[in-house]
Amino acid sequence: MKLVKKLLRLIKINRILTHYQIDRLIFEQSRFSWFIVFNMLFPWNWGSKSDASRGERIRLALEELGPIFIKFGQALSTRKDLLPYDIAIELAKLQDDCPPFDENHSLQMIEHGLGKTVGEAFATFNPVPMASASIAQVHEATMHTGTEVVVKVVRPDIKPIIEQDVSIMFSLAHLIEAAVKIAKRLHPVEVVAEFEKTILDELDMMREAANAGQLKRNFEGSDLLYVPEIYWDLTSESVMTMERIRGIRISETDKLIESGIDLTDLSAKGVIIFFTQVFKHNFFHADMHPGNIFVLPDGRYAAIDFGIMGTLMPEDQRYLAENFLAFFNRNYLRVSELHIESEWVPKDTRVNELESAIRSVCEPIWDRPLKDISFGLVLMRLFQTARRFGMEVQPQLVLLQKTLLNIEGLGRQLDDELDLWDTAKPFLEDWMQERVGPKGLVKKVKENMPFWMEQAPEIPGMLHSTLNRLNHQGVSIQSEQLARLEQAINKQSRHHKQLALGFALIVFGLFMPFEVDYYNWVQIGLLVTGGYLLLKK
Repeated sequence: MKLVKKLLRLIKINRILTHYQIDRLIFEQSRFSWFIVFNMLFPWNWGSKSDASRGERIRLALEELGPIFIKFGQALSTRKDLLPYDIAIELAKLQDDCPPFDENHSLQMIEHGLGKTVGEAFATFNPVPMASASIAQVHEATMHTGTEVVVKVVRPDIKPIIEQDVSIMFSLAHLIEAAVKIAKRLHPVEVVAEFEKTILDELDMMREAANAGQLKRNFEGSDLLYVPEIYWDLTSESVMTMERIRGIRISETDKLIESGIDLTDLSAKGVIIFFTQVFKHNFFHADMHPGNIFVLPDGRYAAIDFGIMGTLMPEDQRYLAENFLAFFNRNYLRVSELHIESEWVPKDTRVNELESAIRSVCEPIWDRPLKDISFGLVLMRLFQTARRFGMEVQPQLVLLQKTLLNIEGLGRQLDDELDLWDTAKPFLEDWMQERVGPKGLVKKVKENMPFWMEQAPEIPGMLHSTLNRLNHQGVSIQSEQLARLEQAINKQSRHHKQLALGFALIVFGLFMPFEVDYYNWVQIGLLVTGGYLLLKK
């Protein structure tokens, strides 16, 4: 039965792709061009063909193929570093709206997931969904405490459908990669694998709830972003219960103005929220389209839908910040060096060639006013240029690019005069100072101090133990060398108190019990003296 279902699904996919001439689009210039004629032998392909533009044909085909292919198209739309512009624009129009599933299925999923009846779990529950998408649908409810909540329920039996369609996607990706030379550059199999991981993660409501909890802790007490409360006793792998947000959608600018919200201030806050998530917290909401963002009456942003979150390696954070700063200072040599240092491009890349390529792409941008420069498109162009030199764009960088484009689009929708760089540059400069400046040094010393203090008394003993072990193993050591080693041990012992004093001064300097700035002369004196004692030979 499973094989029959997959065969019928393949026939339907073949019919839809042929109707929209996707087969011709893929195979016409390949060694598999014969397949286009062969495909017309099947009777289900004898009908008329769509004559829309190629981007529109791809979008319409994905919409007709169903929700899993729609989500795949949405994921592809973020890969502007891979796709032609006209196709990426059309894919961005895909909407993840699906007919709701039967209300009895919702009730069954909730009761099975929570292990209690809907009446036991909620005081009121509306079986008619507020919204319905490919993975889940959302219902409004009230808890017995009177708190208004939304209940997100995973679609029943969605996992087998995902597994079947993703399996077919893999087959198509392998076929395209084998048939079309240029497709190898696009890595279709890797793109499908990345999509499979993302969509399977979205099925786990516990994972999404944990993401929301982490983001809420990161912005606890903030006047920038509010994250709704998760009710864990009413949450499982298939059901998530979350505080209901009463706000205005970020896209409803007329309502925002009527409510007295300052749109210029709101757009700047959005930029700060993004950079705070990416560089300070290293945990960012990677699906910040208008449907997932609200504005509360007090002017704070409120986010929902935490299925896709992004993180960066500390090295990626620093290299990205330096890249942005170097780019806006037109230091293309430094941009090139950073790409090589971070190994985003191979180590043997000639820095002057990469610099020339980056300059040719970026320099024309400066003919426009700074406020008209798209930060997200700059990042995308840098990735596109680096790809010619062998750069493999990592998934977390793609999520970052997608999120930056979303934030920039939202910001300029609110304030078309938004100068994103004017808002971002001070933030990045401060962040760089905290990471690699004096503050960053003090912070790292603080973090490592407990380990250093624990290990310091062990150093003389470790040296002595090593000598004994070498001696017992019959290792021949010249008397002069042995004398030097013994002298080093004696010297270490003599400086043991000096070492302890140095640590004490540094600890006191870092954790002074009275109010004092890090750069106070007394504190600097303690730190320098302690460091001198530690490093003194």
